[in-house]
Amino acid sequence: MKRFLTSLLLLAGLVPGMVAAALDQWHETPSLAAQVQAGELPPVEERMPQVPRLVNLSGDKTLGRHGGQLRLLMGKQKDIRQIVIYGYARLVGYSPDLRLEADILERYEVFENRVFTLHLRKGHKWSDGHPFTAEDFRYYWEDVATNPQLSKGGPDKLLIVDGELPQVEFLDRYTLRYSWSQPNPYFLPALAGARPLYIYKPAHYLRQFHAAYQSEAKLKQMMEDLGKRNWMGVHVSRDRPYKATNPDLPSLQPWVNSTYPPSDRFIFKRNPYYHRVDQTGRQLPYIDSIAVNIVSSKLVPAKAGADESDLQARYLRMDNYTFLKTASKRSDFDVRLWQTAKGAHMALYPNLNTNDPVYRDLLRELRFRRALSLAIHRYEINQVVYFRLVEESNNTVLREGPLYKPEYQSDWIEFDLKTANRLLDELGLDRRDDRGIRLMPDGRPLEIMVQTAGESTEQTDVLELIHDSWLKAGIKLYSVPSTREVFRNRIFSGDAIMSIWSGLANAIPTADSSPGDLAPTSKYQYQWPKWGSYYESSGKSGEAPDLPAAQKLVELNDQWAHALSYEQRLDAWNQILEINREQMFTIGIVNHVPHPVVVNNHLHNVPDKGFYDISPGAYFGIYKPDTFWFDEARR
Repeated sequence: MKRFLTSLLLLAGLVPGMVAAALDQWHETPSLAAQVQAGELPPVEERMPQVPRLVNLSGDKTLGRHGGQLRLLMGKQKDIRQIVIYGYARLVGYSPDLRLEADILERYEVFENRVFTLHLRKGHKWSDGHPFTAEDFRYYWEDVATNPQLSKGGPDKLLIVDGELPQVEFLDRYTLRYSWSQPNPYFLPALAGARPLYIYKPAHYLRQFHAAYQSEAKLKQMMEDLGKRNWMGVHVSRDRPYKATNPDLPSLQPWVNSTYPPSDRFIFKRNPYYHRVDQTGRQLPYIDSIAVNIVSSKLVPAKAGADESDLQARYLRMDNYTFLKTASKRSDFDVRLWQTAKGAHMALYPNLNTNDPVYRDLLRELRFRRALSLAIHRYEINQVVYFRLVEESNNTVLREGPLYKPEYQSDWIEFDLKTANRLLDELGLDRRDDRGIRLMPDGRPLEIMVQTAGESTEQTDVLELIHDSWLKAGIKLYSVPSTREVFRNRIFSGDAIMSIWSGLANAIPTADSSPGDLAPTSKYQYQWPKWGSYYESSGKSGEAPDLPAAQKLVELNDQWAHALSYEQRLDAWNQILEINREQMFTIGIVNHVPHPVVVNNHLHNVPDKGFYDISPGAYFGIYKPDTFWFDEARR
């Protein structure tokens, strides 16, 4: 074991003296020492893979010590899945600079973006000590994904390329290969996702719930015990790796749930067989356990301010910042401001598929969309709602990403009523009623109903300011709040004219990231839900795009998906971004909105600045919470 770790340390660039000092001995985790001495657990060097994942802590990250319990607040029981997101142990994962790198895998090889050879770490074990091998991948593929009883729709659509399933080969106990005849650029990012594509299962555990391996009598008894109609229901209920609701399910995550729901307090304990190690021979994670306390989401800011959480960002908003900052002066925590990674914190979505033919023709007019944008006083919104802490911007990629160009952010966002009014007049909207509201071609006043999900007073505040500035251009805005379900149904059905929602989910993409969010590919894209539905259903529902620019976006998205080289993917991305800049299919308002992050003063290695968003960073995940540690006062 020392030989493997020594080679890793040398590769990491440590000088020989440091290597020798680090390997005088392994550091057993104190909270596990009694179990090791009692023979209930092997010593740490026997629990680790032959080649563990070395996390070389340097720079802003300091070497830590084992111990302590991290307290978190969540608003509902299902939020315990956040620990799987935060833990972020994945076959491959994103680094803080958004490079994909092997994690659970020892290494991987890619040929033409269509052949993926995956190498497991020899000696790696599940959290219950059972070996993690290619058998776990075989079980998933042969007994789950392609089993018509367990997977009625077949394997995940991310594993299907132009209707083709992958060829899956199990080359030996620690090597497997997924291959397609065409590129599959979605495969590795899906494995690295905050909610990952699981292509492996703990076969040794799940076989007891599978009809191919278990007797009918025992399955029937389990169905009765769990209240399930068939054995498939039993299997699915036991196989919840993302939801983390089954404490008996073996895991590869740094912390594993030990509490059966329902409960208002969940304890996640350290995984004694976790595969990462620091350069001194300490097995990660440093922190022994995580306590998730379930409270009303409305109380989370107050309880965080009362020092009841050690690391809190969920359920906090920018309008909590002043309170939290004041509370931090009398409590033992700091409040940091991280950035969100969305293309726009809020954006307006003109529904190009709205049922009303007059509004539909107007919304499809580029000059009309530009006029709407020019009539928004973004500087005023920044000043009044966001205390001038954000940036006025289109809904686009952020400057922190490699695909950014300044014009993507700045075109057509200056408050310019003169130009907005000229564009509207050119469109024939030059007649007004006695209120000064412009009249549409059919004589109706130009009144735009903006659908909201009714979840945020912040949206209401922003829409009020847009209402005032649009009124100066002769456009009347009405805010229509509803539940999220009603909100979406109105958009999907075409009853909505316009909506407000957050912008581009991953605004720091690379050329290897999917550009699908910028092309009509999903009904959840509120600017063209029927076109998106047509694409994702392969023409079985929705409507085919009939706007040339939208048709071009679909073509470019498919070009990206079939590209063999990085250069081809980059070219497709640049064209997609340019079309979206030119056409302004969505109207961004502001971005770079800070997000408050409460950090206990005794908790170390949490970055002062970072991105807080689910994609691609898994919130805290890319910053490796398994390396966060408490000083002696909290251990």
